[in-house]
Amino acid sequence: MAKTTKIPPRSEVAVADTWNLSALFSADDAWDDALGRYEKLAENIEGYRGTLGASGAALADWLDFWKELSMLEERLSYYSELRQTEDEGASESRARVGRLAMAAAKAQAAAAWATPEIQAIDDKAMERFLDDERIEEYRIYLKKMLRWKAHILSDKEERILALQSEAEGTPREAFSVLTNVDLDFGSVETEDGPLPLSQSTWSSFMEKPDRDLRRRAYVSFYSAYEKHKTTLAALYSGSVKQDVVKARVRDFPSARAMALFGDDVSEDVYDNLVATVNANLAPLHRYYDLRRKALKLDELRHWDVYAPIAPAARKRTSWDEAVELIGDALAPLGNEYVSTLRGGLLGRWADRYENKGKRSGAFSAGSYTGEPYILMNYKDDVIRDVFTLAHEGGHSMHSWYSARSNPFMHYGYTIFEAEVASTFNEELLFRHLEKKAESAELKAWLVNKRIDDLLATLYRQTMFAEYEARTHALHESGTPLTVDVLRGEYRSLLVKYFGPAMKLEEASDMEGLRIPHFYGAFYVYKYATGVSASLALAERVLSGGAKERDDYFAFLKSGGSRFPIEALRVAGVDMASPVPVRKACEAFARMVDELESLIDR
Repeated sequence: MAKTTKIPPRSEVAVADTWNLSALFSADDAWDDALGRYEKLAENIEGYRGTLGASGAALADWLDFWKELSMLEERLSYYSELRQTEDEGASESRARVGRLAMAAAKAQAAAAWATPEIQAIDDKAMERFLDDERIEEYRIYLKKMLRWKAHILSDKEERILALQSEAEGTPREAFSVLTNVDLDFGSVETEDGPLPLSQSTWSSFMEKPDRDLRRRAYVSFYSAYEKHKTTLAALYSGSVKQDVVKARVRDFPSARAMALFGDDVSEDVYDNLVATVNANLAPLHRYYDLRRKALKLDELRHWDVYAPIAPAARKRTSWDEAVELIGDALAPLGNEYVSTLRGGLLGRWADRYENKGKRSGAFSAGSYTGEPYILMNYKDDVIRDVFTLAHEGGHSMHSWYSARSNPFMHYGYTIFEAEVASTFNEELLFRHLEKKAESAELKAWLVNKRIDDLLATLYRQTMFAEYEARTHALHESGTPLTVDVLRGEYRSLLVKYFGPAMKLEEASDMEGLRIPHFYGAFYVYKYATGVSASLALAERVLSGGAKERDDYFAFLKSGGSRFPIEALRVAGVDMASPVPVRKACEAFARMVDELESLIDR
């Protein structure tokens, strides 16, 4: 991508740099036609009511119909949402998402009777139905559904919940529009002239060696959030309230208990993560003090935490170069994995670069019938983006294997598992680049980078997890989540995690009101458990042989056929134990030792 001083509109982005969504729909009008088919098909829902307990064949008829409707809905959803992320301000894309949301809410409401009816089937009858060969591809789906039996309401109550599902996303949607479209972060004066400041360019500014430039970008960035602090607090508070209401309606002891139930993950796993990381904050504090010394600062400020300690090692890496680097690093996984990923990234799986209005950050969106698409805002002067591409490639290949190894109704793996496949790729990339390092300076830069990545995934996400647990517990105990309460809770965590080396800014705690992941409650802890598992599995695969690699691929192919703790045991790691998290913290401490020795040379 050519160097530019402005963010281009979508219309000026080269087609070759965008994703090709034709595996979902050839064009917008094809999507329109499919939405009509979806609405027509949904009219048949009521005809199955009252029949599901008659026989295994009758239940199979419903499941076949529901699968057809659900597959079509997934295609419609992925296409419309991916098109919206291309330009969050495009009204036609937002309208498309809204039209589907209304149609899907209507279908869900019309089918609200189905789950209670299935769960009302006599246990002995259900055992017979599960032996029917037509039910075979639905067995895992049904067994997981039956786990929720104690938390499913009456037909009428389920219908009410389904009818309001469209409104559930309002806080998240409003937050996205406010922060991606309406907020104006302005520009920052640099030696090359004024450059635009956005959520996507933020990371680039924070990694610049010019400390005053970082400071000015930081102040400008957070001043935009500060102006909307009350609105942002109200949006997040609204999201928490919805989480708590849903948990109470479904008779869970807490919002967290409900969030973890679907994955069959004990709350002990969450608590073990937080407790183990809290017991290993000393290496983190030591690293921040090492960073302060290496940058020759009297005090570390919040805008200093991403600046490379070894800036001389910085270089530009084009998209094609990044793909080749990633392919070489992942060679231990074999030709099929590498050639498939390389072909997708050099083809049009990915939407590569930033454009005006495009959603910030990065994600992978793998569906059953489409390609495993990747949204990037790739910048060739930010080495983190090479690791991000490897990370999202891990998600996409996980989706690629899952979709090809499982029936639709249980091909989808959990987020708990997803963060293993992605951070596994990051670890292999780091090890590959470290081996190729031609100097102590370059090696120090790589180790510094890996420390920062592990810090962001293990320590930072655990801090986020603590924050989510606190905010939900506060609301559940009757404490209103005002802007002051939210900022106070977040500041106390910043103090604890950054330690004595950091001098926080007055606006530093606004960070807690700008994290989009908080609008999907109790999600972020999975980054930390995922990287802990991936470090253990990377070591196992690289130091092992065919069996260890086959175990890992068995995990990638398992999709939703197992609960995540069980699936990871198949791969060779037990996340019900705090041991993998402790070992990940110990690995972080060793990297800090290594970096300190490299810097002192």
